[in-house]
Amino acid sequence: MSELRRTALHATHARLGARLVPFAGFEMPVQYSSIKEEHQAVRERAGLFDVSHMGQIQVSGDGAAPFLERLVTCDIATLGRDHARYGLMLNDEGGCVDDVMVTRVGEQTWFLCVNAANVDKDRDWIERHAPPTARIEDRSQATALLALQGPAAAEVLSRIASPDTKLPRRFRVARAELAGVRVLASGTGYTGSPGFEIYALNADAPKLFDAILEAGAPEDVRPAGLGARDTLRLEAALPLYGHELDDTTSPFEAGLDRFVKPLDRDFIGARALAARADEPDPRRLVGFEMIGRGIARADYEIVRGDRVVGRVTSGSPSPTLGKSIGLGYVPRSQSAVGETLSILVRGKPVAARIVERPFVG
Repeated sequence: MSELRRTALHATHARLGARLVPFAGFEMPVQYSSIKEEHQAVRERAGLFDVSHMGQIQVSGDGAAPFLERLVTCDIATLGRDHARYGLMLNDEGGCVDDVMVTRVGEQTWFLCVNAANVDKDRDWIERHAPPTARIEDRSQATALLALQGPAAAEVLSRIASPDTKLPRRFRVARAELAGVRVLASGTGYTGSPGFEIYALNADAPKLFDAILEAGAPEDVRPAGLGARDTLRLEAALPLYGHELDDTTSPFEAGLDRFVKPLDRDFIGARALAARADEPDPRRLVGFEMIGRGIARADYEIVRGDRVVGRVTSGSPSPTLGKSIGLGYVPRSQSAVGETLSILVRGKPVAARIVERPFVG
């Protein structure tokens, strides 16, 4: 078994009493106090996450724009400088290699924020398809990524921002100075709450993390771990690779149609997606709430009567709603909001109802 990697904030997490667990090859904080307290801090005030395990792959050069246009499902031609856009990389069969955030930081420079568990796979996929005129650089190990999420995030960052710093709007990025540290701030996140993701050099990360917590003390801003990040993203019905998305799942099955440009555009997977449109009853991702007592967990079977019709991909109690919720795949013919079904919890069927997504927001 290979040794777990550590982010630049590992000593900070230990000092703050975090519970550290293996995740995507890293030793990461799953919680500091309780998942529920950290979750509520983000929804009501703000929480600060270390997400430095995420990958950062830069694509630049004369051939970068046409290459990215072919590589990802989102439109690159209309992505302005200092803007970010969500998209997916597909394989030739229309399955998801990964979901990514694409940010344009220069006239011919973009970077892709990719899932931690997929960094090596994604880099290999990108390099395999890149033309000689596109330069690929994996900056994952040199870059720290902090996420301050919650309604108080902007106010907190403004207290440590230099006078000439303007915080970015949603899906924009800005070069900024926070607590004397030069960063790239992005109006993005993975919680369903407003906030920022902040890219910095590893050496600057501990100072920046402490400065943000100190600035947020009046609002009781909390350090938050991956446990709360997961319950927050589930309430927002945001997909997690390896759960809602994988190499066999199409973006249409996952309900991500709006992040796919027209299929007559020449991007990897487009022809396969067009062919899959003729499937008689394809599966669809749905959100559900538990009616009976029980918590749905990933890989639990979804049943109608005595027949298995699908599988849960994510499930958890919702701290905001006070009920158990989940995501899962069922046939499209059985995916309408209001439909009832059952989740097999420890072998016993527990009633659930399909509801609108997101659950919160």
